[in-house]
Amino acid sequence: MQAVVDNLTQQQQGQVLEGDEGSACEAILCLSTGSAPSECMPSLRKYFSINLSKPWKTIQARINFLKLCPTASDTPQMGTLVEAIGNGAGRCDAATLNATLRTWTGIDGEYEISNQMPSYCDAYFTHEYTDINNTKPYYVEKYVESSYTDYEGNTIYQYAGGYWVDGGSAAAKVAANNGAIPASKDPAAIGF
Repeated sequence: MQAVVDNLTQQQQGQVLEGDEGSACEAILCLSTGSAPSECMPSLRKYFSINLSKPWKTIQARINFLKLCPTASDTPQMGTLVEAIGNGAGRCDAATLNATLRTWTGIDGEYEISNQMPSYCDAYFTHEYTDINNTKPYYVEKYVESSYTDYEGNTIYQYAGGYWVDGGSAAAKVAANNGAIPASKDPAAIGF
């Protein structure tokens, strides 16, 4: 992360970047950290406002926007950072993973959510110039579908499926390690 800041700082000494160039550089910095300050909002709004008719066109347009930063291609690492951000930012949160990694089981309209994080998300979270691993979603292997008491008085839990929860919180880590009831299956809101 410090290498990104140093690289951008060296190039910008004596010059103030404005317009799309400045916004692109800010977006790279802000999307490389897990806790973006409020100063990031204008450049992030600009980045995420890029939406085209096809997902792949949106991704390419966002990458092209980031490439407007003069230092975006100074080193091979900066080039791969821009690609990782363009492919991963906004596509690797728990809600998006739960929506895009569904496979229908064909049984009563049920579905499963894959526990395999896409390679573009892995590239984004593990890039040497990012400091966002603490925001990486966790996969909860199972959740309590139902429970009942058997004839001997034992509580029997029936587990089903799995799903992604956003990282960065203690609750998410507990859920990932111990299982939890997702909100959609937890009308009593007892979850984790």
